Amino acid sequence: MSMEELVFVPLGGVGEIGMNLAMYGFGPKGNREWIVVDCGVTFPGPNLPGVDLVLPDIRFLESERKNVRAMIITHAHEDHYGAVLTLYPRISPEGTLPVYATAFTAGLLEAKAQSEPGAPKIDVTVFQPGGKFQAGPFEIETVTVTHSIPEPVSLAITTPLGTVLHTGDWKDDDEPAMGPKTDRNAFEKLGDRGVLALICDSTNAMREGVSPSEQDVSDGLRKVIEAAEGRVAVTTFSSNVGRIRSIAEAARDCGREVLLLGRSMKRVVDVARELGYMEGLPPFLSEEDFGYIPRSKVVIILTGSQGESRAALAKLSRDEMRDVALTAGDTVVYSSRMIPGNEKAVIETKNRLIDMGIEVIEDGDALVHVSGHPRRNELREMYKWTRPAIGVPVHGEAAHLAAHAKLMTECGIRDVVPARNGDMVRLAPGDPEIADDVPHGQVFKDGALIGDEEELGIADRRRLSFAGHVAVSIVLNKHHELSADPEIVAIGVPQTDARGEDIEDLMYDAAVEAVESIPRARRRDLDLVERAVHGAVRAAARNAWGKKPLVSVLVSSA
Repeated sequence: MSMEELVFVPLGGVGEIGMNLAMYGFGPKGNREWIVVDCGVTFPGPNLPGVDLVLPDIRFLESERKNVRAMIITHAHEDHYGAVLTLYPRISPEGTLPVYATAFTAGLLEAKAQSEPGAPKIDVTVFQPGGKFQAGPFEIETVTVTHSIPEPVSLAITTPLGTVLHTGDWKDDDEPAMGPKTDRNAFEKLGDRGVLALICDSTNAMREGVSPSEQDVSDGLRKVIEAAEGRVAVTTFSSNVGRIRSIAEAARDCGREVLLLGRSMKRVVDVARELGYMEGLPPFLSEEDFGYIPRSKVVIILTGSQGESRAALAKLSRDEMRDVALTAGDTVVYSSRMIPGNEKAVIETKNRLIDMGIEVIEDGDALVHVSGHPRRNELREMYKWTRPAIGVPVHGEAAHLAAHAKLMTECGIRDVVPARNGDMVRLAPGDPEIADDVPHGQVFKDGALIGDEEELGIADRRRLSFAGHVAVSIVLNKHHELSADPEIVAIGVPQTDARGEDIEDLMYDAAVEAVESIPRARRRDLDLVERAVHGAVRAAARNAWGKKPLVSVLVSSA
């Protein structure tokens, strides 16, 4: 009989920031029981034209779905819960897999489901931060932490082979804007009981010191609002309820009213209000009333910090909103960090604002944002509290993971495992090691469909964006001669070459020559004609332009 093992398998978030999904397995090889921790997305860059979301490849999880006992969501950031509605039916087609989350996360998931037609019905079991529950052989103890969203938790996952601490996203903040402080006492008690492995956030592992407090950011935002003469618009992540509340409090204290802009912002605030996180704040303005408020008496809190073209800030920068506008002398504050890959879109929005005469204030200009992740001194504290035998850096790109692994080793953690997505890390029994690898990668949500690059035609779309498309129609008569002139439609191809010759005419001539170069008897083979025309048209475009468009050839016989 095979011996029982405790394994950790990340399918996303280890080697990248975003798309977090982890599996923990207990039992003998081939007969393990599993839990899933988080189920997140990341967002497509310009190399994925048309793609809506990037999701973890869960082929391995699907192959084990009969043995999965629970899905647990640590908090409601998109990179940790954004794929739940999309992937849950693949993990649990019967809809019976228990999903555990805090009240705030459950509320946001329900609100998200209401806005997505066809979303699955998921009955979420709500736990209080600090609570415990059982999932198969796993005893789960949730630990209160501080992060840039309400009700984040770390998970202490206990099995007969030991306790694994999955930190999720966290920081150690003595003055959080909302909610309790990170429960150091709970972590110390876990350390006293014995922590086999620490699976820990690496986002800020390259930054020395301690992350500034949310209270410091609140003070910084208040100073900016006090100093502003015109309107103030503050863009931040819609999920950062503590930041939204801090801005609203600063506005109130400065004698200003607050307008919320952006669907996701309003959705999050509605859930936060239901759970009591907005108590004590005056009512928010309606968009219809905005125009009646003096410029010096209003603050706008809005979406669009990442340059999203359809978000509120980008629309304001293009003067596309009916009832709300910004004008010269107003101030826009970016109370957020720029997610890698969004630089171009963010800069374009900022430049439009600056051209309008608007002052743009960023983190480098004033303390208007702080990360929700631990810097190196906070990581050192976590090691002291928990004293793990094994360290596994997660939640980061290669540079973050390497810096975190080095820090763990320097701080005396006995075994540090440099895991990546798809690695099966055996944590116990024996010395930890990467024992296997499982299928992993990315799949894409594209409209109503989910698939890989080939299935969704993304590679062709990418080529189309670089070199356009040419469609050629060839009709042969019963004598295998051209019965009419070939028809060519070119999209995204220059009109003329460097000498001024029409490129479409050059491709037309190439198509005719390709057909006529084939002996008439061999033109019965329509596939041969298609290949010849395809090659000739691509070559003509390359010679004239230096690039080869996608070419589609349709050959028919009368």
